[in-house]
Amino acid sequence: MWSSVEEALKVVYVVFAFCSAFVLGAIKGLLVGPIAGLIIIIGNASVILGLLPYHVACTAYALVKTHRFDAALKVPLLLALPPLFGLWVGLGIAGSVLVGVGYGFFTPWVSAFEAFRQDRESKRFMHCIVDGTWDTIKGSCTIVRDFTDFCYYSYPQFFQELREGSGEIHTIKLIEVPGIILVGLMGLVVEIPVYTTIAILKSPYMLFKGWQRLLHDLITREGPFLETACVPVAGLAIILWPLVVIGSILMAIFSSFFIGLYGSVIVYEERSFRRGVAYIIAMVSEFDEYTNDWLYLREGSVLPKPRYRRKKASHSSELSIGGSTRFTAISSAAPAMLVPTLAPSRSVREAIQEVKMVQIWEDIMKSCEMRGKELIDAKVITVADLYEWIKAKSGNQGMLVGLGIPCYSLFVCLINSIKAGSTGLLLSDGVDVTHQNRPQDRLIDWFFHPVLVLKEQIKVIKMSEGELRFMEKLLVLGDYPQRMEIWDNGSVVPQDAVRLAQIQAISRRLIGMSRSIVKFPTHRRRFRCVVKNLIAYCPEREGSAASHSTRSVASVEIV
Repeated sequence: MWSSVEEALKVVYVVFAFCSAFVLGAIKGLLVGPIAGLIIIIGNASVILGLLPYHVACTAYALVKTHRFDAALKVPLLLALPPLFGLWVGLGIAGSVLVGVGYGFFTPWVSAFEAFRQDRESKRFMHCIVDGTWDTIKGSCTIVRDFTDFCYYSYPQFFQELREGSGEIHTIKLIEVPGIILVGLMGLVVEIPVYTTIAILKSPYMLFKGWQRLLHDLITREGPFLETACVPVAGLAIILWPLVVIGSILMAIFSSFFIGLYGSVIVYEERSFRRGVAYIIAMVSEFDEYTNDWLYLREGSVLPKPRYRRKKASHSSELSIGGSTRFTAISSAAPAMLVPTLAPSRSVREAIQEVKMVQIWEDIMKSCEMRGKELIDAKVITVADLYEWIKAKSGNQGMLVGLGIPCYSLFVCLINSIKAGSTGLLLSDGVDVTHQNRPQDRLIDWFFHPVLVLKEQIKVIKMSEGELRFMEKLLVLGDYPQRMEIWDNGSVVPQDAVRLAQIQAISRRLIGMSRSIVKFPTHRRRFRCVVKNLIAYCPEREGSAASHSTRSVASVEIV
């Protein structure tokens, strides 16, 4: 009898918690949502429109100056810029509106439910009211800042690398240009309405299938309903599931623009107008099959699926120590659609075991600060270098700090992982990130496997201690040969030409991966805090001379 009373009290508590959080969260969303939403919408739209002339000039200049394309290929690329930038403005502003409304309204609402996960019951009601108010407004400002960092710093870096890079020259015949343009237009005309139709027709099934999955977890107390404190949050998921379905439809429409335009790339790569048309038809079938798999409908698709590649892409990556590392993409991969998984949910305890993305970012920044202090102690990096990065007006300035420290930090992480016998990546706090516990995040999918491959390559060639020190010089001071000679860290330059080529190839891959990582806007905002901490650390290590130097540049405002 006592157990039944206890169960009844739990049910009453859950109902009360859900109703309280639902009402309070809605009120907070109505009060905070318009403010946070307007910050994101106005901020991002201003960045898009304000930097549009700069982006157009930067892109056009890079295409004209690059040696990677011949003159015939530059013509269609330049002609494609106006519609592409038109899409960028339209989709960018529309996306900002959706993000602003969604983030501004639903973040305070969800935070009211999250408050019931507090350990102390006495603080739950207070957190239900306070959480998600001021934090949401600050978060909206952070979103605008990250977006600005990407548009102002990261975007030009892509095209500077294109302009200054060397490699295979891509050519095209003028007779192929009309076919490329025609297939791109055909892709837009076909993919957008067809993707929209398929997503709308399957949305009712997705709606009821999702509700069935969530209600099953609620009745059987599985997945997010396993813990009593999480039941209110999971209950909100049931109510908001129609909005998730609508978001999936919008993402399908959004992806159809780029999938349709990619038909032009197929025509160029395959040198065949017919294969470009086949790609357009095949992508409709791929999307139908993809959504069938996500929604557990029948396998495959009744739509035709012609081959549009001469050779099937390999699923395995081709690895070469001392040569180039190529990761062959699956050319026939299904287009992306944001469809939440309808598979049985993991329990809360299982989810807790997963390393979170925020934990990865925090460890990266912590490691960068530690390695930066080591480089300052070794007098490899000075306070002037740090201020050069702070004052940089473009992402290409101050790269000794902006690229050298993250690259050196990643290398030390790989070496520590190898020495510890880790099967994954050993973080500075001792957490071992493997395929089993890595975050289920798209960014990790892009970088995790290539980094592990690079780790195995370093492990295979078995560098000596002197060669490791030489690698450090290449990573930090590769573009500063005079400073390389000054830094006496016990490095040994390999005398064997093949060995030297292997080490230089690995260093180039490490630098390339680090270049990709530092382009993410979240990285720049976090790394700025690291640089500020390193500037504060410099006077402590360099004495009065460094203090005087710091005062001389103290007029520079550090935001």
